[in-house]
Amino acid sequence: MKNQITIPKSSLDFLSQLKQNNNKPWFEENKPKYLVELNHIETFAGALLQELSKTDVLETQSGKRSVYRIYRDIRFSKDKTPFKAYWGGSYKRATSARRGGYYFHIEKGNTSLIGGFWGPNAADLKRIRSEFAHDPETFKKILNSKSFKNTFGVLQGEQLKTAPKGFDKDHEAIDLLRFKQYLIIKRFTDEEVLSPKFLEQALETFQNMRPFFDYMSEVLSTDINGASVL
Repeated sequence: MKNQITIPKSSLDFLSQLKQNNNKPWFEENKPKYLVELNHIETFAGALLQELSKTDVLETQSGKRSVYRIYRDIRFSKDKTPFKAYWGGSYKRATSARRGGYYFHIEKGNTSLIGGFWGPNAADLKRIRSEFAHDPETFKKILNSKSFKNTFGVLQGEQLKTAPKGFDKDHEAIDLLRFKQYLIIKRFTDEEVLSPKFLEQALETFQNMRPFFDYMSEVLSTDINGASVL
């Protein structure tokens, strides 16, 4: 890869300092430093977006627009610290025919790239489960592929303790039917994040999500008979 944009150590160090001084006076005093580090993250996010757009169609227009605000919404939270101690952002796939999204979470000691469906609505959940009940092998083939296992390990997400309503607890696909979320996660060490190879590794991680996304996109854009619902 020609693009050699990296994340500097200072961007992780700033997060550590913010975590220890998570208050508005400290943040205002150090806002110039924050803006410098934010620019580093936006630049990296923009480079990753540019590379990812070569193989997928995305609505997100720039690295700057992909990065989330660092200010926390504390209105309904018991945790009243005003700032996030991580850099987060996402890329949205374009049109209703392309489902799933790419998310990055950059934090000292806790960086991960995540894809999938965090909170599928009732209709989507029912459609996915119906597909699993009808044909679990197609999805299991994706989960058991070498690229999926080497990159993500296993499918993650909240699960029911028993069978969902309308499905037999002894169904052959009960291990899939119990999922309420469908998440795939790749974690990275700080050394990997700061490496010149991280952009390439992040791109490869997101690209390895595509079989999962393509499967879900086809399921959620058709009915159980395969007819388009778009």
